[in-house]
Amino acid sequence: MGTYSAKNDEVERRWLVIDATDKPLGRLASRIAILLQGKNKPVYTAHCDTGDFVVVVNAEKVKLTGRKRDNKFYQHHSQQPGGYKEESYRILLARKPELAIEKAVKGMLPKSSLGRKFQSKLKVYAGPLHPHTAQKPVTLEI
Repeated sequence: MGTYSAKNDEVERRWLVIDATDKPLGRLASRIAILLQGKNKPVYTAHCDTGDFVVVVNAEKVKLTGRKRDNKFYQHHSQQPGGYKEESYRILLARKPELAIEKAVKGMLPKSSLGRKFQSKLKVYAGPLHPHTAQKPVTLEI
């Protein structure tokens, strides 16, 4: 009896909907990263994409514990002199709440071409509506 290795065309992918209302950002992001990679499935193979598609709704209602809304910063640089920018998560969640969840999940995925493929299977929406009803997504409670 040999070791089973999944192939890309053999994997059955589901669409999952997760409601981010009052969920801590880090715990939500780690659970999403596991689902995107397929680590929750018995057919998980490290070099193959065995994960599911994940749709996150109500990203604007995600919870940050403690003083993280004011003391945690989103930082980026434009690669130009004086191009360093930072903003607190309070401002980021008001301006673009999807970005907070996308960045948290991106940090928990592998930094490779497979990791970039996982990121493309994550769909985040600020409100309760999403355009993926045709895929018949299953609601997942976290």
